[in-house]
Amino acid sequence: MTEGTKGEPAHRDTTRTWWSRRAVPVLILFALICGLGIGTVKQAIDSSAAARPSASWATPTSSAGPALAGQGTSRPLEEPAPPSELPPPAEPSAAAATSAVEALAPPTHASASVSAPAGPAASAPVRLSMESAHLSVQVLELTPNDDEVASQSIVPPLTDDGYWLSSYGKPGLGSTNTTYLAGHSWEGREAPFNRLSTHAAPGDTITLETQTGTLDYVVDTIATYNKETLKNSDIWNVVPNQLVIISCYTEDLWGKNVVITASPA
Repeated sequence: MTEGTKGEPAHRDTTRTWWSRRAVPVLILFALICGLGIGTVKQAIDSSAAARPSASWATPTSSAGPALAGQGTSRPLEEPAPPSELPPPAEPSAAAATSAVEALAPPTHASASVSAPAGPAASAPVRLSMESAHLSVQVLELTPNDDEVASQSIVPPLTDDGYWLSSYGKPGLGSTNTTYLAGHSWEGREAPFNRLSTHAAPGDTITLETQTGTLDYVVDTIATYNKETLKNSDIWNVVPNQLVIISCYTEDLWGKNVVITASPA
């Protein structure tokens, strides 16, 4: 995993009026990484220093994959988080599994495949666990609404949960696309996804509970990407049965993402 130095504070604590005046419900989707549900930040904020989630994820433009991006704090924001661009959601067909999805990646991004799991049929994930990183979180579905699809923008929810990008692949037998999960790393406090930057390693086991059963994966790679270029990376290739987990890199919360790819065990 790429080493780094501590980044500058990701957020200034000058952001209170925007959320207090709008109380906009957190969108259920990173929908397209990284809602998967609406949640609240579960930690008391000290009056002089607030815990903040990093800018996370970015969603893909029309010619590239999602560049997981989004940001927030545990206090009200004075301005809304910069929106992430996202493509119209589409469930790839079996035929599409052998070629890159045009809306998500350039034609030069060849698709690949990994061995199909011998476990349950493809279905929505509900829990993510990784013993080596002391990670165990519920997974919520993140699906874009019509306005988000039309504007190609999304602001992810600020929780400790994991989020499944439901516009992509379901994990399990019969999957037709890569499965993407995402979660916030936080500045100023301990959080489950923070440990992906420091405790995960190739060969580690990941367990994904789904609506139809349990699937085990083995970590293939761990890498860091600049947030502005993540959307153009190969992680957005169509790879049925592959699992991709995205969060912010804790050594540079606002500049980089940490990305884990894994295959069925």
